Amino acid sequence: MFPGFPAAELLYDGDRLIGVQTGDMGVDHEGNPKPDYQPGMNLTAQYTILAEGARGHLTKRVKAKYDLERDCQPQVYGLGIKELWDIAPGKHVPGRVLHTQGWPLSESESWGGGFLYHQAGGQVALGFVTALDYKNPHVSPYEEFQRWKQHPAIRAILEGGKRVSYGARVINEGGWQSVPHLAFPGGVLAGCSAGFVNVPRIKGSHTAMKSGMLAAEAIVAAIAAGQEGAQLDGYEAAVRESWIADELKLVQNAQPLVAKFGGALGTVLAGADMWARYLRINPFGAMAHHTDAEATGRADLYQPIAYPRPDGVISFDRLTNVSFSFTNHEEDQPCHLRLSDPAVPVAINLPRYAGPEARYCPAGVYEFVDAPGGEGGGKRLQINAQNCVHCKTCDIKDPTQNITWIAPEGGGGPNYPNM
Repeated sequence: MFPGFPAAELLYDGDRLIGVQTGDMGVDHEGNPKPDYQPGMNLTAQYTILAEGARGHLTKRVKAKYDLERDCQPQVYGLGIKELWDIAPGKHVPGRVLHTQGWPLSESESWGGGFLYHQAGGQVALGFVTALDYKNPHVSPYEEFQRWKQHPAIRAILEGGKRVSYGARVINEGGWQSVPHLAFPGGVLAGCSAGFVNVPRIKGSHTAMKSGMLAAEAIVAAIAAGQEGAQLDGYEAAVRESWIADELKLVQNAQPLVAKFGGALGTVLAGADMWARYLRINPFGAMAHHTDAEATGRADLYQPIAYPRPDGVISFDRLTNVSFSFTNHEEDQPCHLRLSDPAVPVAINLPRYAGPEARYCPAGVYEFVDAPGGEGGGKRLQINAQNCVHCKTCDIKDPTQNITWIAPEGGGGPNYPNM
């Protein structure tokens, strides 16, 4: 384990993955070495397991290099935003679980749901997941979460309490039909890098652990057989023959049915599809996806959304909440949010999609501000990379796919206590 050292690059020997390179330390914002510069280290291995979570930046490159998604549907995602609260002792019921679906996203023809879990120590963990295939570019997942907290059932629990932590991260929602090929020369995908999330249960830790066990067994067997850096097709076969596949196939249409028919009807159909699959009846087949970026509609087709101002008691502005993620990045470092074309945000995203970067990010990283001298129609995109909580939403939802998330210098990022 090397905490604080991000895996920044992949190492290859010909077509075979042989390990990773950690990020350089001590690099200024122009990419020049500073006095404390330390180059990244090469960490080589007989086999490499990529288990980066959803939308891992190295997994993204491996999928492209080996065309691992050639036989599957594109992955789609939900953005989960979460807070921890200390609540009044009289309101705390250890073990109580609350799940919601629909409001407030139902008002913008989007979908998602909330959760509130009573944990130990007088705390509750609450959050809201917004499916990122929403069409209306005026939607702000962060503001939808803050609205959700104002529902009487949620507000009643939080009143008199205190928020103590904040964070955000995307989760896979594509289902079994979005699982790519899992093996390639020298490595495998496991956990959320592969997309093993049971969407209705909002759960993937059990499948992640099982896939890690299967990967370990396949690697041990390969090394015992004298095979180094081979393609572990046996691992892929083991996953597809395991209870991981059985469980995920039952619910593989949960997301696409809700996306197609809406929250109410889609949920009913998803339940019917699941029970039909128990009986080995497959009424809908494996439904198709568009990417979340492709789903984004033009701004002129939708009404802007007037979100209520935060009250500072139950709901909060983004920058205040980001301070509770305890995010820290060295200011003098290269920006880890790369624009393929710096002109696109103002030339395309702002007029066509009303600048969605400023809304889909839950950390206030992206701002359209006045450009000096009226350049670019009077606006420019400012990237406040030091606010980034590493949720990966921008890498996914940007409609022109112009943003690429890479590992920041120095191992900076959020520090989530008890999250």
